[in-house]
Amino acid sequence: MLILPCPWCGPREETEFACDGEVSSVSVDPATASDGAWADALHNRTNRKGMHREWWCHRRGCRQWFWIERDTATNQLRNSGLPGTES
Repeated sequence: MLILPCPWCGPREETEFACDGEVSSVSVDPATASDGAWADALHNRTNRKGMHREWWCHRRGCRQWFWIERDTATNQLRNSGLPGTES
């Protein structure tokens, strides 16, 4: 069982949370991008093996969002933070 560190509630079991995928920034201008490029920027992620940042929501707790750095191969957790502190 993976234990996630909720910044508001403290450590809780993974079953209380929902993952919304990796933290990313949109790299195209929506005013000039084609529909395909805009859809790609919004919905497609690298899904690489190794350490990356993901968005998590404490659905069965405080319902707050936060990011966490997790190794997708080992589930090792490194850092976490509040929205707006991704960089």
